[in-house]
Amino acid sequence: MKIALSKGSGSPKYQHYADWLLRHDPTAEIIDLARDGDYSIERAVAELRQCVGIVFTGGSDLDPALYGRGQDVERCGPIDRERDDFELELFRRAQEWSLPVLGICRGAQLINVALGGTLIVDVPTECPSEYVHTKTERGDSEHEVAIEAGTTLGKMLRKWNGTVNSAHHQAVSRVGSGLRVAATAPDGIVEAIESDAPEERGFLIAVQWHPERMRDATESPFSRVLAERFLFECRSYEILLHGRSYDREQFMAAPDEFNGGV
Repeated sequence: MKIALSKGSGSPKYQHYADWLLRHDPTAEIIDLARDGDYSIERAVAELRQCVGIVFTGGSDLDPALYGRGQDVERCGPIDRERDDFELELFRRAQEWSLPVLGICRGAQLINVALGGTLIVDVPTECPSEYVHTKTERGDSEHEVAIEAGTTLGKMLRKWNGTVNSAHHQAVSRVGSGLRVAATAPDGIVEAIESDAPEERGFLIAVQWHPERMRDATESPFSRVLAERFLFECRSYEILLHGRSYDREQFMAAPDEFNGGV
């Protein structure tokens, strides 16, 4: 079972994503679509075709011009527009093929922008609060989150509140088309988004926290259950591909013929 990371190298922190998934399924093969900083979309799409799910990983700020706030670029950290465009195209393909999608931190922001949403450029200045969302000298911050009733995330976790780690200064503002808010911090900052019609569009959940590096990752459902459910959806997708008379290329060309995807 091959699972893609939109970017899985470039600094030691990216290894956490593969380690996290392999901890829950050692048989999975993790594919870094941007290895060695290569953003060749043609190559990456060919590799994504062989995968049964994709994780959009954390990293640098998105170019604010992508969501109508180009004038605020100086309030952002380093921008990598080549990566932005690369991942936006990967997300488009993943949606076209009904691949299971998981977004983490920047990945959640990218998914929201890809679907027409906007971002808060700088949470501390635009939404001042007693809660710290950014990373500190001691590492990730922590705060409570509340899960929205009736969401896929809530049904997965079987919890409606808990503590997560936090290391971001940007966040979802206007929610993109086809998405709904799944979790918020006590100050109202969006902490998770998900598909508003998973039975039609396939599995898509994106969280602002970093489940791959939570200090209690093996115990917290906000890490463990998220990995287990994503891997379950990937296995289900793989079974769907191999359990029909259609071959993979036929599925990629016409996923709607498979009862609306996974």
